[in-house]
Amino acid sequence: MHLWKSNVPFSRSDFLPMTPPLFPIPDTRFRSRRSFITAGTASLAAAVLSREYARGAVVSSPKFPSYPFTLGVASGDPTDTGVVLWTRLAPSPLEGGGMGTESVEVSWQIAEDEGMSKGVQKGTAIATPDWGHSIHIEVEGLQPERWYWYQFKAGSEVSPKGRTRTFPAAKTLPDRVRFAVASCQHYETGLFTCYEHMAREDLDLVIHLGDYIYEDGGIDKRVRKHVGPEIITLDHYRNRHAQYKTDPALQAMHGAAPWLVTWDDHEFDNNCAGDISEHPEVQKADYLKRRAAAYQAYYEHMPLRRAAMPKGPDMLLYRRVPYGQLTDFHVLDTRQYRTDQPCGDHTKPQCPEALDPNATLLGAIQRDWLFENLAKSPATWNVLAQQIMMARVDRTAGTEAGFSMDQWPGYEMERRKVLKYMHDQRVSNPVVLTGDIHSNWANNLIADFDNLDSKVVATEFVGTSISSGGDGILKPKTLDSTYAENPFVKFHSPERGYFTCEVTPKLWTTHFRGVEYVSKPGAPVHTRASFTVEAGKPGLQKA
Repeated sequence: MHLWKSNVPFSRSDFLPMTPPLFPIPDTRFRSRRSFITAGTASLAAAVLSREYARGAVVSSPKFPSYPFTLGVASGDPTDTGVVLWTRLAPSPLEGGGMGTESVEVSWQIAEDEGMSKGVQKGTAIATPDWGHSIHIEVEGLQPERWYWYQFKAGSEVSPKGRTRTFPAAKTLPDRVRFAVASCQHYETGLFTCYEHMAREDLDLVIHLGDYIYEDGGIDKRVRKHVGPEIITLDHYRNRHAQYKTDPALQAMHGAAPWLVTWDDHEFDNNCAGDISEHPEVQKADYLKRRAAAYQAYYEHMPLRRAAMPKGPDMLLYRRVPYGQLTDFHVLDTRQYRTDQPCGDHTKPQCPEALDPNATLLGAIQRDWLFENLAKSPATWNVLAQQIMMARVDRTAGTEAGFSMDQWPGYEMERRKVLKYMHDQRVSNPVVLTGDIHSNWANNLIADFDNLDSKVVATEFVGTSISSGGDGILKPKTLDSTYAENPFVKFHSPERGYFTCEVTPKLWTTHFRGVEYVSKPGAPVHTRASFTVEAGKPGLQKA
């Protein structure tokens, strides 16, 4: 057995071959009984995956027709002692990956320094054709609240380095966390300039709230063009994810910090609702077959834990991710378990179906899980990371009301139930993070939207798109009427961008970052609005 030299970083010309022990050898500072046991989890999980999913011989010294790490690297779902490391071998990323049917051995290592001289763990995993030659390493035995660097190697080829971070220890109250929130990145309608700016921020985490890809076929005369038709098959979804992952700005941001991800509709199909298509002629069996392909490709391209591995058309994505006792991130899935959108899925007054007590966005199991976690949360701030706007915003000026039936107002009784639970159970400082609608909003979530003077229960920050919709505008023509109809709305802008949050035990601060255009490179970033929320005092204040 060859032991890994901790003072030798990866390079394409000089790499020490290794056969991993059952337990990767951690730094001696971690050699408690617990850390020694948990340090083996990553390699053991990789071995289990290899036994279950590898087919045929494993190639330990592959020869690639071209560079295989074209999709970069990523990390995600951190804990206080671990993190998921991700990559996918794809020498021909837009042509199915170009890897053929052989399974391939991939080496990985993680270190305390960018030069990779202070090695902490290393191991090997098997990239199988069954899972698109993707790799998900669940590293354990790391120190809390620390930056690490990681890298992969296959044959003589070495991946880019990535940087990641563990979360604080479970029973500690950290001084702060700083993260960015992004969503809706249509490759065709704009450049990912926002990620260039985001990468310059001092961030511990990125939260992506969905519409990571779009499923429509390529259209000429756009900023960029999708490869292929509307995506339906597994190969289609793989190629589309790969096309997005080849964007250098997105790839760089994945390599700069860990991500928490959840999906919305376009990772699968527009306005999907459970197993129901927006097109009545689509058969349920065909729809679920397509969903299985979409979910598998999503897993293959995201730094998700093995617990999220899809089983056919089902994939468990909702989860709690604590950041010490400062924040609990309750990551939700409002697409897979929802009932059909009411009222023809349009913006209109709430029809009787929108008031149906059996209508659901979360499904009973996820809703019960959420309530249980909110009730027992020890965190100062409870964060719902989810997809669609919760505030009941009237989008129609005048006496007639108009609400989006694809958002929480289309499922009014469940929306009320969630807010009532937060109020009655005195959930500590609830904050809702939202994407989906290609515009920024800062909303007070009030107890009764039929009584606009009712008590503020929570805060909602809605982020605009990275690029979806093309170049945005700073102020819509309807801005004055939006504010007049909805006094709980404190900010609205349909510009492109993202927002950052800095959270301390006493104060939450959000900055809305905007870029004027995404149709060409080089747009500067501006802070368009900033808001604070004081712990124990729900309600937005301009910063």
